[in-house]
Amino acid sequence: MASHQLIESYLGYLSRRLPAGAVEELSDGLAETYRHHLSLGTEPAVAARSAVADFGDPVIVVAAFTRQAPGRRAALMMLATGPVVGVCWGATLVAGHAWTWPVATAVRYAFGLTLLSVVAVLVVAGTSRASYARTRIAAVGGSGLVVLDLAMLATVLVAAPALTWPMAAAVLASLARVVLTLRALPAVVHG
Repeated sequence: MASHQLIESYLGYLSRRLPAGAVEELSDGLAETYRHHLSLGTEPAVAARSAVADFGDPVIVVAAFTRQAPGRRAALMMLATGPVVGVCWGATLVAGHAWTWPVATAVRYAFGLTLLSVVAVLVVAGTSRASYARTRIAAVGGSGLVVLDLAMLATVLVAAPALTWPMAAAVLASLARVVLTLRALPAVVHG
């Protein structure tokens, strides 16, 4: 660990905003840079300032990590698949005359409201530029998306009168998104 107050303050700022693993890695590099400056005969205070300057403004460091956060990437992937899956399900519902299916109105509204909530959460996670913690809510959005896709699949199995080609496309699109989302969630939670 680095041994100068300026470096400790710098790392303290980062530790409140980034995952422990990232801060540990940065800490090692910052300590090595500090030792390098000391080995050149630089006074400790100047060596610390130089090491911190070499690493850059901590706000910019946090922003760089946030842009690459697994939660942000996962949220953007889920948002990108939304229109494709939505068009598939829209075609299915229209072709299958979903308004005639035996599904309670409350369930229809629940689907819609849940979908809007999930999209809002994913937009917040996917557009975060300065808050690494905010990108992690992609786990909530992703979980909600999986639940919505599985609920839609179950609803179609129970309520749809017959399998149509748009329905087959929608089922495949939802299953693919469920698999992709479930593969992305561990990195979001632990990243």
